[in-house]
Amino acid sequence: MNLHRLLKQREADHKPLRVALLGAGKFGAMFMSQAPRTPGMRLVAVADLAPDRARAALTRVGWPASALNASSTNDALKNGKVFFSDDPLAIIASPDVDIVIDATGQAAAGITHVLACCEYGKHIIMVNVEADALAGPLLARRAREAGIVYSLAYGDQPALICEMVDWARASGFEVMAAGKGTKYLPEFHTSTPDTVWPYYGFTAEMVAAGDFNAQMFNSFLDGTKSAIEMAAVSNATGLLPSPSGLHFPPCGVDDLARVLRPREDGGILHHRGQVEVISSLERDGRPVFRDLRWGVYVTLAADSDYVRRCFQEYGLVTDPSGNYTAMYKPYHLIGLELGISVASVGLRREPTGAPAGWHGDVVATAKRDLQAGQILDGEGGYTVFGRLMPAPDSVEEGYLPLGLSHGVKLKNPVRQSQAIRWRDVEYDETSTAVQFRREMEQTFA
Repeated sequence: MNLHRLLKQREADHKPLRVALLGAGKFGAMFMSQAPRTPGMRLVAVADLAPDRARAALTRVGWPASALNASSTNDALKNGKVFFSDDPLAIIASPDVDIVIDATGQAAAGITHVLACCEYGKHIIMVNVEADALAGPLLARRAREAGIVYSLAYGDQPALICEMVDWARASGFEVMAAGKGTKYLPEFHTSTPDTVWPYYGFTAEMVAAGDFNAQMFNSFLDGTKSAIEMAAVSNATGLLPSPSGLHFPPCGVDDLARVLRPREDGGILHHRGQVEVISSLERDGRPVFRDLRWGVYVTLAADSDYVRRCFQEYGLVTDPSGNYTAMYKPYHLIGLELGISVASVGLRREPTGAPAGWHGDVVATAKRDLQAGQILDGEGGYTVFGRLMPAPDSVEEGYLPLGLSHGVKLKNPVRQSQAIRWRDVEYDETSTAVQFRREMEQTFA
C-alpha cells in the first residue's frame, strides 16, 4: 500500500523506473496512456513490428508529437521522449532499460524475450500469457537463476486472481476455487474468425469502423483464452484444474459460494482448491443475473463455528450451510492497471504473480474434423481451440500444447473435439520454443 509514495520518492531522487514495452496493441496502448501520469516511471522505448503503428498508438492515447522522435534510448531517457524500434532484442539489451513488458501475445517470441532478459539482467513482466501457459514454469525458474523478476501482468485477470488468492490465504482461509467470468456457451468452441462477430453483437459496420482483430476476439470466445489464463493461475497458485478441464458453470455473483463449493457439499467442484471459469450466460442463452463477465473471484471456507458466525454478523453472502463465501472484483482494467506490476517489480523486486510449479496445461483440440495435410492456425483460428487439463495428464498422453499449434502440418486426421498429439503434427525440432517446451516437460513431469 506504499507504491505511490515510493514512486514519488523515485521521482524526487531523479531515479525513475526505466521501462520498455514490446508490442503496442490494445494492452500496451492502455499502459502508455497512464505512464506519463505516473511519477517515478519512464517509458523509454517501444518495440513493435510496425514502429509507425506504435507511434500512432501513443498519439492516440495523448502523447505529444514532440515526445515521439527520440534518436536512441539514451536520448529518450535524457529528454523525456520515447524511442521506437522494430528490434525487441536490441531494446532488451539497452543499458537504459530496467524493466521489460512483453505485450506481444506471441508464445514463441515470448520465450525468446524472457531468455534475453535473463542474459541482460532485465526484469520481465509477461502480459504475454500465451508464453506463460506454454513454458512459464521453466521461464520463471530461469529468471530466478539469472537474478531477475518474472511477473504476471497486473490488470490482466490472472494476476488479479493471484492477488485475491494470496489475500485469502494470508488471512488464514482455505481457497475452494478461484477464477474469472466470461461469455460462454458450448457452441462457442467451434467459432471461427468468420463467425465471431454475431456472437459479440457486432454489425459489419461496427467492425469496419473499429480496430478489431477477429482471431484475437475469437480466442476470447472459443474458450482458449480462458484455458490459457487458468493455466497461468494454476501454475502460480497451486490451485488445480479439474481432470475434465473447465466447466464454465452459469453463475452470478450472488451464487458464487453456492456453486463453487465441493460436490460433496452441493457444489460443482471436483476438489477443494480448483481453478474454474463461470459463464455470464445460461445454457439456453439467457443472461445470468448479476453476472461476473469482466471480473474475478475467489471462494473460501470458514471451517469453524466462530468464523461462520462472523460471516453472518458482517453480512457476507454464503452458501446455505453458511460455511462458504466469496469475494470478487467486478472488473479488470487491463493495461490501465499495469503500472502496479512495474512498481512492484521495480521497487520491491516482487512479482504480481509468477509460476511456482507446473499444474495446468493447455492442449490443442480440434474444432472440427481435421484431415492430414491441413495446417493448424493456433489460438482463435479456424482449426483448434485450447483446452485446460492437468499438466501430468497432458505429458502422459503426449498432447500438443496450444502455443505450438500455429503453422504446423497435420500428419494424421483428428476428429472434432479430440486433443491433438505431438505425433499428429510435423514440427521443427530445432526451434527455440519447441526445445524449451520439451525441456520443461522433462524437468517438471
